[in-house]
This record gives sequence, C-alpha cells and structure tokens, in this order.
Amino acid sequence: MRAIKPAELAKHYVTLSNNHDLTLIKALFAVDATYYSAYFGEYKGSDAILAMMISFFGRFPDAHWDVAEYRDIDHEGAEFAFIMTGTDASSSERVKRRGLERIYFTAQGLIKQIAVYKPDDFPGADLLLITESIV
Repeated sequence: MRAIKPAELAKHYVTLSNNHDLTLIKALFAVDATYYSAYFGEYKGSDAILAMMISFFGRFPDAHWDVAEYRDIDHEGAEFAFIMTGTDASSSERVKRRGLERIYFTAQGLIKQIAVYKPDDFPGADLLLITESIV
C-alpha cells in the first residue's frame, strides 16, 4: 500500500503540468505507461508520452488546468474534472476545453495510465455541473 493517496499524486502531476515542468513530469511515468486523450490520441511508453507533451506545450505555451476536486477511485487511481485554457500558437486563438481525466498509478506511485475524456464521451459524469464550480 502506497503512503500517498492517488488523488494527491494526481494533484502533483497537474501542478507540474501547470508549471510546464517536463523534466519532472517525465519522471512521474512508468516506462510502459499509456496515455489516451480524446483530444490528442493514444501514446504508449514514457518516451512517446514525453514527445506528445513537448508538442502540446509548443502548441499551447500558456496551457493551464483548473481543477476543483480530485477523487480517489479503484484503490489505485484518481479522477478529476478540469477546464484547460490556453492560446493555440498556430492561430493565436484562445482555447477552453472541459474534460474528465483518470490517472492510475503503480504500487510505487508512478503513472501507469492516463485517460482524458471529452464531456460527452464519459457516460454518467455530469462534467458540466462539476466544472462549472471551477470557473
């Protein structure tokens, strides 16, 4: 049993993401981790995930996630609704995306799986109500 709850590990990951600290973020992932995003596709392995994140932060250099609450799920995971805001560098357009993210961890506390869903892709989750409390 890990000493730190999954919700706390997820919060740390989001904090590093908001700081755009890719060096520390990479260290959070298991080598064989997977990352699925309804917005950006599927990636397997920490190197592929890091490459995607480098590309993402290049496209959204001011990306920021607002999260109101983190919840532990399934003894090894955490989930949270979010609002991501940023500017698309290719068009200078402001972007605001809502979603639900689930992160699962190894016994050692490394990220083994991330899944990011659009609000309409996650049955049973009232993300609109959840994320409205963030704004």
